[in-house]
Amino acid sequence: MQDVLDRLRSGRVCYTTPRGAQLTGDSLELLGELPANSVDLFMTSPPFPLLRKKAYGNEDQEDYVNWLVQFAKLAKDALKPTGSLVIDIGGAYQQGVPVRSLHQFRALLAFVDDLGYFLAEEFYWYNPSKLPSPIEWVNKRKWRAKDAVNTVWWLSKTERPKADVGRVRVPYSKSMQQLLKNPAAYYRPKERPSEHNIGKAFGVDNGGALPSNLLEISNSQSNDAYLRTLKAMGVKGHPARFPLKLPAFFVEMLTEPGDLVVDFFGGSNSTGRVAENLGRNWLSFELDPAYAALSAVRFMEGQKPENIRLAVQQVEAGSTLKLGGGLGNLNEQSEAEVTLKPADASTQLIIEA
Repeated sequence: MQDVLDRLRSGRVCYTTPRGAQLTGDSLELLGELPANSVDLFMTSPPFPLLRKKAYGNEDQEDYVNWLVQFAKLAKDALKPTGSLVIDIGGAYQQGVPVRSLHQFRALLAFVDDLGYFLAEEFYWYNPSKLPSPIEWVNKRKWRAKDAVNTVWWLSKTERPKADVGRVRVPYSKSMQQLLKNPAAYYRPKERPSEHNIGKAFGVDNGGALPSNLLEISNSQSNDAYLRTLKAMGVKGHPARFPLKLPAFFVEMLTEPGDLVVDFFGGSNSTGRVAENLGRNWLSFELDPAYAALSAVRFMEGQKPENIRLAVQQVEAGSTLKLGGGLGNLNEQSEAEVTLKPADASTQLIIEA
């Protein structure tokens, strides 16, 4: 991990943890500095080409695919042969008409046809709490249904990337739970009309069901530890955060403890927080130094707001924050008390559990 970090000279390290580092800088330059065959998983969500400009910056639809391909090309060079790129890309409408943009599909074709990626599988992130948009076509005219699904492309460098879907099993349905209590009362091994065979193994409890490629994950967290901390500090966080459970699914399925996970559109650093929780090494790249500094809040829950505010301000001024100890969980980050020490002559702030 340290040897990879030492190669990233174009960016500035905002903070480190026992397993990772947040850098601010141009992601294209940072990606180009990653050693070849060094990354197990790129997990990211780029700014979407929305018609209304956002505070975090987003590319025009016309230039979007060419812009995004630059990042994907450099990521492929840095991936290990068994590594993967998972990229969450939301949809959008064309300017002035109720017709969808095809940018996410054109990007996929460019990744595969031009860069040589393999599409391992397409996923769809269903967010039941997503607000209706755009207002003109959904709320006012009621010509279109609410857009509640993002495309998530799982791309790989080879046809057989490292993966184990058994690590991301989901709870059994109530009917399956009943079946497992007494399999003989509910089914007999036989061939179904669809010609799929149901064997005796169907009644074995494997600890959960294998997931589908439709991921139902609500993004309605309005009072989690991260947002509570920001509210107490009186500041606004990154406006486009994906829920921790989304990167957690792919980090668990596609990597093992000690592997390296990289997010080159870091934002609020959900990916880094998840990787730390799951025992993976991680790097996060973010162009905006203010967002990069503020993402340290994900690793400082439980600290006094005034201490966090001071630490973030000093990181924004050029200091490096060293965060130590304690892993949280995927639904609520660690609330362990930490102690803030003042910056020393090397401008390194230290937060210790």
